Amino acid sequence: MRILLTVDPEIPVPPTAYGGIERIVDWLARGLYQRGHEVGLLAHPASSCEIKSRFGWCVNTSRAWPEGWKAAYQLHQVVRGFRPDVVHSFSRLFYLFGLLGRGEKIVMSYQREPTGRTVAGAARIFGNRIQFTGCSEYISKRGAAFGGHWTAIPNGVEPCKYPFREKVQNDAPLVFLSRVESMKGTDWAIKIARLSGRRLIIAGNHAESGVQAVYWREKILPHVGRDGVEYIGPVNDSQKSELLGSAAAMIVPIQWNEPFGIVFAEALACGTPVISCPRGALPEIIESGLHGFLINSVEEGVDAVARLDEISREACRLRYEEKFSSDVIVSQYEELYLHL
Repeated sequence: MRILLTVDPEIPVPPTAYGGIERIVDWLARGLYQRGHEVGLLAHPASSCEIKSRFGWCVNTSRAWPEGWKAAYQLHQVVRGFRPDVVHSFSRLFYLFGLLGRGEKIVMSYQREPTGRTVAGAARIFGNRIQFTGCSEYISKRGAAFGGHWTAIPNGVEPCKYPFREKVQNDAPLVFLSRVESMKGTDWAIKIARLSGRRLIIAGNHAESGVQAVYWREKILPHVGRDGVEYIGPVNDSQKSELLGSAAAMIVPIQWNEPFGIVFAEALACGTPVISCPRGALPEIIESGLHGFLINSVEEGVDAVARLDEISREACRLRYEEKFSSDVIVSQYEELYLHL
């Protein structure tokens, strides 16, 4: 097959720092290419994904209407030249209107809550040409309420990036790895760690202004450097792997409906149990009591920490291998393309 993948123009594929979607598209493109497909990528001009056909966007933002029209026209031109069987978009749905009047099949993937009006409009206009995917059953069900054909295909992680760690030290810390925001439950993580008498390492960005900056200054910063709470800032891939692999558990007690959360799959790949809350896609990622615990209060979190010895690190890794390995996800997208 000939497959064209598209990503918003802001970040190269693969990303040099943060860029979850761009990292997914990188291994998806390489995986499809290694299986013998002709793969094209329309992304940031500095992208270095290891495939033969790369195209750089003529715009540098996905957040302005004039640039949106230019991008839609460019997509039309690239498709006319590359002649794909399937166009798989991880970028703005609006760009797909450059394909009106053509016959290629379209896959539109959502990594966040779909917008009802745009989904309904695209479903009407493109009909059976378009297939929607969500990064979880939670997202797919939300999207399907607005129309169109939906399939849930989760995000994944490359095995080489997150090797399995069979054992950790008896005094291994808890790790919070995410943006330091109220919706991620950093304050819950601190309370649970302190009440459990466990060290907590916090890794991730925090806001410099606005409501979340106040949250950082008032709810988090006063606890840093006290009672075993340590903040180490943002981490790169290798640091992330080491941090997760050496943790007794990753604790990110989300306070919102998480669409997926790649970091949870990264923790499982390392064999590290997850402590979070049963919101959004989390019940799809871990089974409470088998791969960690889903909690509804700080008190339940303390109980979960006390029960970590019940969780098999081998079971966590197996969950990753069966559900969230990059090779498994490539196969799911390949099957969807063939179906189309």
